Amino acid sequence: MISDFLNLISGVVDMPWWGYVVVTLILTHITIASITIYLHRHSAHRALELHAVPSHFFLFLLWLTTGMVTKQWTAIHRKHHAKCETEDDPHSPVIFGIKKVFLEGSELYRAEAKNQETMKRYGYGTPDDWMERNVYTKHSALGVSLMLIINVLLFGPIGITIWAIQMMWAPVMAAGTINGIGHYWGYRNFQAEDASRNIVPWGILIGGEELHNNHHAYATSARLSNKWYEFDIGWLYIRILEMMGLAKVKKIAPKLRFDKAKTTCDIDTLQAVISHRYEVLAKYTQSMKSTLSKEFDHLKEAITHLDVDRSTLKRWVLADSKTLQEHERAKLNEVLSKTETLDKVYTMREELAAIWQRSTASKDELVKQLEDWCHRAEESGIEVLKTFSKRLRCYS
Repeated sequence: MISDFLNLISGVVDMPWWGYVVVTLILTHITIASITIYLHRHSAHRALELHAVPSHFFLFLLWLTTGMVTKQWTAIHRKHHAKCETEDDPHSPVIFGIKKVFLEGSELYRAEAKNQETMKRYGYGTPDDWMERNVYTKHSALGVSLMLIINVLLFGPIGITIWAIQMMWAPVMAAGTINGIGHYWGYRNFQAEDASRNIVPWGILIGGEELHNNHHAYATSARLSNKWYEFDIGWLYIRILEMMGLAKVKKIAPKLRFDKAKTTCDIDTLQAVISHRYEVLAKYTQSMKSTLSKEFDHLKEAITHLDVDRSTLKRWVLADSKTLQEHERAKLNEVLSKTETLDKVYTMREELAAIWQRSTASKDELVKQLEDWCHRAEESGIEVLKTFSKRLRCYS
């Protein structure tokens, strides 16, 4: 009798325990692939065009597994880039704290989704067909309920567990891990004007979104990997779709080119520096690290007096000054006043960044300012500045 009952409630598919684990990983991975390819790279950033077949597949799957509405997700993400690390950022750990963003990322998303001003300003260009209006948006909760029924029919009671994992996968991996840890911990290839980090160099589990600093440096790039050792599985899927005629890549991050014969700055140098400004600043930051390590011995007394440890000072020096609190900038300026070399290297970085921020200046004026910066760097008597300047002149 018990066996008859178990047979009655068992699902259509019967597998060993590891089979259910594999199925769960596959289903959650397809959800992540849908988010990164459709919602993120296609809808929010227009980095690629998608054929109607994969578009509707991704939309239907997202309706079943997340209940997210395309316009809401797109608008909130675009606002995140436009207002990154400010009070208006919908989910910045710099503002809200890492704990809140990691554990309550979905709540922050739902709260911002109610902001009609955000929807109107940033939700443009999203689907507005019959299915979107009458099914995906109007009945967004129906999809996840249907997914539960499908899972139970297929797998029996264990299907409830699989469904629960599917429901938590996007909130934990996308909202919590990427929006939280991706702005809190990891390495940086680019000195972007925010706290974005690459969590790991191999973007597999979260579809390539692990390479979050790369994304913030080149937001409209369909490929998130940048270095030879980095892997973006989302880009692999996009290339497969492109070879099948189901996708068309519009833009990827450009590569920085060098002309070793160049000795002066010109329009090409300026355009290269502006286009690759985050990479330029990242390379400059590497120079600052070596200078900082040499100057630490001279700064021991100053940082002890200000109750600042070595790691904190390093973070302040290497960070964008706009991301520092007022009291942090004050202490940093006091420390820098004790070391002429580090102060010069730090000031020159701020002056270099200011060049591409002068939107009212003509190209010729900016080229002149860049050439003047290089001249002052080479005449400073500081080897790291001289070496960096000569390299900068070769950009083309």
